[in-house]
Amino acid sequence: MTAATPKTISEYLEQLRAALAGADPALVQDALYDAEEYLRSELAENPGVDEATLLASMAGSYGAPEEVADIYRVQEATVVQALRPPPVKVRYSVLGQFFGVVADPRAYTALLYMLLSVATGIFYFTWATIGISLSLGLLLLALIGVPLGILFFASVRGISLVEGRLVEVLLGERMPRRPLYSDRNKPLLTRIKEMFTDPRSWSTVLYMLLMLPLGTLYFTIAVTLLSVSLGLVAAPMAWLIGFPVSYGIDSDIWIPPTVSLPILFSTGVLLLFGTLHLARGIGYLHAQLAKQLLVKSARD
Repeated sequence: MTAATPKTISEYLEQLRAALAGADPALVQDALYDAEEYLRSELAENPGVDEATLLASMAGSYGAPEEVADIYRVQEATVVQALRPPPVKVRYSVLGQFFGVVADPRAYTALLYMLLSVATGIFYFTWATIGISLSLGLLLLALIGVPLGILFFASVRGISLVEGRLVEVLLGERMPRRPLYSDRNKPLLTRIKEMFTDPRSWSTVLYMLLMLPLGTLYFTIAVTLLSVSLGLVAAPMAWLIGFPVSYGIDSDIWIPPTVSLPILFSTGVLLLFGTLHLARGIGYLHAQLAKQLLVKSARD
């Protein structure tokens, strides 16, 4: 059953949201933002035309909500197929699955995200704590505290979009590519109130605060495992070219016998492949966390 022709842009967007029910929330956010931007730009270019007349005249050019929803679903499937990394050969043996991670690009991009997360985590945490402290500290001075709070939450939405791009590119999880949709027919004060009361605004702040401990943990895990595994792998090579091979903790120095060098090399290789598996797993889990805290769901 075809829905009634929308009379306002808000009705059009609500019908588009309904037509995209079940789609990825990030896709829904992008579609709503694109539709609102296009419709309002057309309305601004035709100041003498009301919204109902404009929507009726644009039924053939832009499309009904159901048609636009179908177009976005098809485009999303095409983009996903184009951006999908080369398929990894399926391996059924345990050894094949373990060593096959070397051919999975997602393991390397997840490892890169872990290395970068300490820098982004420090920035997010610092920005969140400064923004919250200044906004709350100057709240009694309404002329200063309220505008600061508005600017802070506006910046939070921008940071959420930037972090989403990092998560999508490096971890492979679909994230919004457009800012959060906001009904511009509503009064400005109403939209400001919705920004402060939107659970997604506060969950984004929570994500920014969590990124400091998480980023530190990710960076420590990545650097430690890579250093140890690469050091063990390089031990026989260093010995072959004449460099002394020794391992020490504090003042205790251990010089391994030559016969143990193959064992050290094998241990390093296994640890290196295990690090790639761990990075891929951490990347997947963090992507799910980012999806839950940064993306506005259809139920919100």
